[in-house]
Amino acid sequence: MKKRYESSELIVNADKSIFHLHLHPEQIADKIILVGDLGRVDVISGYFDTIESEAQNREFKTVTGTYKGKRITVVATGIGTDNIDIVVNELDALANIDLDKREDKDAFRKLTFVRIGTCGGLQKNIPVDSFLVSEQSIGFDGVLNYYANRDSVCDLDFEQAFIQQTGYSSKLTAPYCIHSTPSLVERIAQNDMLRGVTISAPGFYGPQGRELRLPLAFPDFNQRIENFEYKGKKITNYEMESSAIAGLATLMGHEAMTVCVVIANRMLKQYSKDYHPAVKKLVELVLERI
Repeated sequence: MKKRYESSELIVNADKSIFHLHLHPEQIADKIILVGDLGRVDVISGYFDTIESEAQNREFKTVTGTYKGKRITVVATGIGTDNIDIVVNELDALANIDLDKREDKDAFRKLTFVRIGTCGGLQKNIPVDSFLVSEQSIGFDGVLNYYANRDSVCDLDFEQAFIQQTGYSSKLTAPYCIHSTPSLVERIAQNDMLRGVTISAPGFYGPQGRELRLPLAFPDFNQRIENFEYKGKKITNYEMESSAIAGLATLMGHEAMTVCVVIANRMLKQYSKDYHPAVKKLVELVLERI
């Protein structure tokens, strides 16, 4: 018997579009590029040869079109893993739930998610304006902890090593470690991008060790993160979405990864003079390789 999705759990608008994204099933491609910045949707879709559809609600903007014969959807998610929880769940629902019958479709449709973003480097050997692929992500956000079978897709040994070595406080949300899809990483990263372990933080300031007027509860935490090492792997960067994208996609049976332009090196106190040309180049590479 197929699972029934009640109207309070799967909310569909009056025009039969999905609740937040305001999209219909036919408006999404199998290849999906996720960006945080609303304006970056226009940059990426500007490369498209054709535009099929556009939709926007709140911070969520979507354009679907074709690029060199490939059908691609680009979605602006806004900032944070809470938004990713909305976006990935609703895109999966569009692909795999019959919104009229409110039950699973007969055939599973696999989606490919590639996030293009920006990040801050956490090792001195990571140059500003370089491209960094998240082979693994550590979620400080806790989103995946709300879903059953979370342990089956996470690297539990890595999690424990991280907690023990960094003295991770029990007052913080339990971290989870998730791998990106290896074949997708190989296809996008090839031999001209750095690869590393990314922390997805639930905020930009305190959760990433930035101190303005409020003092930090763990002022030396970034130093402890920088010094962490497990089986030759070190933490390479901070950003705010990769863990939930990889985690939710993996649980659902999709492919996912994140690649960012490093716009700051937190250890060297360096910031890119102009990261926009690097973002443009990264967009071009992803469009060719996705």
